[in-house]
Amino acid sequence: MTIHARALLFDNDGTLVSSLASVDRCWTRWAEEYGVTEAFGRVELHGRPAVEIVADLLPADAVPEALARIETLEVADVPNGGVHLLPGTKAFLDPLPADRWAVVTSATRRLAEARLDAVGILPKTMVTADDITRGKPDPEPYLRAARELGVDPAHCVVFEDAPAGLAAGRAAGMTTVALTTTHQAHELDADLVVRDLSALSALVTDGGVEISVRG
Repeated sequence: MTIHARALLFDNDGTLVSSLASVDRCWTRWAEEYGVTEAFGRVELHGRPAVEIVADLLPADAVPEALARIETLEVADVPNGGVHLLPGTKAFLDPLPADRWAVVTSATRRLAEARLDAVGILPKTMVTADDITRGKPDPEPYLRAARELGVDPAHCVVFEDAPAGLAAGRAAGMTTVALTTTHQAHELDADLVVRDLSALSALVTDGGVEISVRG
């Protein structure tokens, strides 16, 4: 199977890098500090902006301070082994022209930059939770990235590990590629499902990028 694209849009956590251990550490500590450990265990965490998670757990007047606290905890945890590259990430990204790809993440810009800098990924274009009003599964983040790259959404490919992100990509009218790094294949609705980016190759052409599954 070969997918033709003019732009590639990547989720970050669970797609390019893994920060699951850090997320678990920091959010568990945060929930204990705010006395919401029991309720926290029932909340969907992965692939959602922190502001939505915090708002699910605390009164509205407590959200701003609590949101700043979880960001501080997660940024501080990055140097403690809080993030590492997933298989195939560097090899897949390295050949791509800077104006052909973007990172689209539910993290804040401060946190996303800290994690990406730690593993040596420097995207020219990045859409974060700070840039949008509606997070995944709403299509706004991916539509904004397409607009910033100057590419029709129909010619974009989204790479995601979470159902919410894949739903956002579909709603934006984009081709979707799911990675089974955090969810099982049967949980992921996508045009193509692979284990991680090491299963794919990218060929840059005059017309864009051709994505193929490695034999």
